[in-house]
Amino acid sequence: MSDVMEATNIQEVLSQLGIKEVNSGAAIGEHWFATRGEKIESYSPVDGKLIATVNSATSAEYEACIAKAQEAFKTWKMVPAPRRGEIVRQFGEELRAMKEPLGKLVSYEMGKSYQEGLGEVQEMIDICDFAVGLSRQLNGITLHSERPKHRMYDQYHPLGIVGIISAFNFPVAVWAWNTALAWISGDVCIWKPSEKAPICGVACQNIMNKVIAANEDAPDGICALVIGGADIGKAMAADKRVPLVSATGSTRMGKSVGEVVGARLGTSLLELGGNNAVILTPSADLKMVLPALVFGAVGTTGQRCTSTRRLIIHDSIYDNVKDVLVKAYGQLKIGDPLDETNHVGPLIDKDAVNMYLDAIERGKAEGAKVLVEGGVLEGEGYESGCYVKPVIAEVENHFQIVQHETFAPILYLIKYSGDVSSAIEIQNDVPQGLSSAIMTNNMREQEEFLSHVGSDCGIANVNIGTSGAEIGGAFGGEKETGGGRESGSDAWKIYMRRQTNTINWGTDLPLAQGIKFEL
Repeated sequence: MSDVMEATNIQEVLSQLGIKEVNSGAAIGEHWFATRGEKIESYSPVDGKLIATVNSATSAEYEACIAKAQEAFKTWKMVPAPRRGEIVRQFGEELRAMKEPLGKLVSYEMGKSYQEGLGEVQEMIDICDFAVGLSRQLNGITLHSERPKHRMYDQYHPLGIVGIISAFNFPVAVWAWNTALAWISGDVCIWKPSEKAPICGVACQNIMNKVIAANEDAPDGICALVIGGADIGKAMAADKRVPLVSATGSTRMGKSVGEVVGARLGTSLLELGGNNAVILTPSADLKMVLPALVFGAVGTTGQRCTSTRRLIIHDSIYDNVKDVLVKAYGQLKIGDPLDETNHVGPLIDKDAVNMYLDAIERGKAEGAKVLVEGGVLEGEGYESGCYVKPVIAEVENHFQIVQHETFAPILYLIKYSGDVSSAIEIQNDVPQGLSSAIMTNNMREQEEFLSHVGSDCGIANVNIGTSGAEIGGAFGGEKETGGGRESGSDAWKIYMRRQTNTINWGTDLPLAQGIKFEL
């Protein structure tokens, strides 16, 4: 274990979060099952050491959680929305108290930097704050009826059980984005965290359990946890008792979930792959945007769905940008993410390392020119085998490997000529549509990029990078990114069922569209 990890004292962190050597993989609020499913051993990509073990949930425990959630929904939906908001507010306060240990666990189990770990917990706190205010604003709209003495309006009601399937790269924040909004909407939640970061799931359940214990009107079943493999996710997707399944992960996984949920006419909220590009135009302020470009590509070791994968650079500035980036990559420090002097941590596991190596070779086979060579780091401090070198390669957008999202720090440089329309066409010519950005001081280029003939992504930025997003905006993308929206704006509406109401306060009963029907 590194000196930094010694200073962090991971055992103290685990103790603060209620993590045991062997943990249950299923809980309904404060009740933990004596699970006997397959053991999941969570090893840190930081140093390769075992963090803790989880006994997976079985189908029996899944069924028990669903039954309890159904029961809890009957009670929870009757709690006034502002009071539900108060429960969420208390959860946010618990997160504030546990921000440091939870942030360290996120960093240690997932491999992102400590500052990013703290930032992820801050996102949880922020969505709680957002949801608290929203609990008093679950508003519908009043509509004008075509019939005299009639009033018409829309309103929103609690939906039921929300199933949440989250990915390893944001092992706690994605759950909170969904859960906080679902809870204030009157829904109850059952969560399947990634089996690559299960200890974070146990920690979050323990934190919320403090709030449940302190509030008699917060039934256990509002917060259920089921840790396991693909079988648990498949059961949730097929379960008619779960009207909404929110799934974050690969496009392949999302297509499977969407197909199963759609077959039963349920609703799926899909947050899938990204193949995000930044367009650099001749008017771009390179000195200003360089940090965003580098962080977008190497932050979280390229394991964000919003990571920058492609730079589309005008030919007049191409060589200059290339030289600046190569020089910047030479200054990157790779190592223990809990050491704040390092820029790049490890990939999540050796499977991810193998995908990274395969992508490099496939790129070379298609004609990629590697400017900054990759490889796996070895020696002291790299014992886990998960530390890799960030790569820069010159490519063409049509290469198959470029069309595919590789969850690793591989940055592709693509040259364009002519006006910004050419760059936008290149950017949009991939199957994914999550995040995008343009670096320009030209207002016309900016407005074209943001217009209906511009970026086809769910997120389009000007003079900031692709990576990350604020809580206040709706987060999600189009095409193979899945079309889902989480977090801010009016994303809350998917967690509720919409109803249109018409009231006749007159003494006659006119039919719509002027239809006459007499007896």
